[in-house]
Amino acid sequence: MKFLDIRQTLYSVISGLMLCLTVWGCGSSDTKKEATTTSDSATAATNSASASAQKPIILFYGNSLTAGYGVEPAQAFPALVGQKIDSAGLSYQVVNAGLSGETTAGGKSRISWVMRQPVAVFVLELGGNDGLRGIPLKSTRDNLQAIMDTVRLKSPQATIVLAGMQIPPNMGTDYTKEFRGLFKELADKNKAVLIPFLLEGVGGIPKLNQPDGIHPTPEGHKIVAKNVWKVLEPVLK
Repeated sequence: MKFLDIRQTLYSVISGLMLCLTVWGCGSSDTKKEATTTSDSATAATNSASASAQKPIILFYGNSLTAGYGVEPAQAFPALVGQKIDSAGLSYQVVNAGLSGETTAGGKSRISWVMRQPVAVFVLELGGNDGLRGIPLKSTRDNLQAIMDTVRLKSPQATIVLAGMQIPPNMGTDYTKEFRGLFKELADKNKAVLIPFLLEGVGGIPKLNQPDGIHPTPEGHKIVAKNVWKVLEPVLK
């Protein structure tokens, strides 16, 4: 899916309108005809932007995994999911609100700003950085709940999709087990759709991850996109 580039569209519209005004000022019948054509083009561009803006929004809200750290934006899994949406003939606009380094606390602090317009589907991918830093699980749980509460407040009809995460056992068996389980717990509590493990088939596989061993390569993102699409497709139809 090609993301909606509002700045480019507006630039085209404004340029068309300026040209239209300039040509009309010349006064000849030929230039008036050209001005009419330019005006029609500007109107078409405006209508196109309006139609795109009216598409239901799928908002991906997460950390560097969602943002596509280390790969091109078009190679990150939200963009790849967007391509699958287009191929399926579904009319949605994908918005990537991923932010590298984001924790659940950071996500909680910016969610109200991000949710300034209603969304149809909210894909929540946060918590991984909390787990890697050993942040108390109560804080992670409370922050994720607060984010979902805000989404419900701002977009009551939105479907929330929660991406499950897992972490290495560095923080101890109990922490690791509880961390893995809190995503299903929150999904059940909030009647959200659960992606059991976002990085299924990718996590821990060196050839599918960048040298840091955390962030997927372009090939890894393709598998992540399949994991997401398997859960998301039924929601959209």
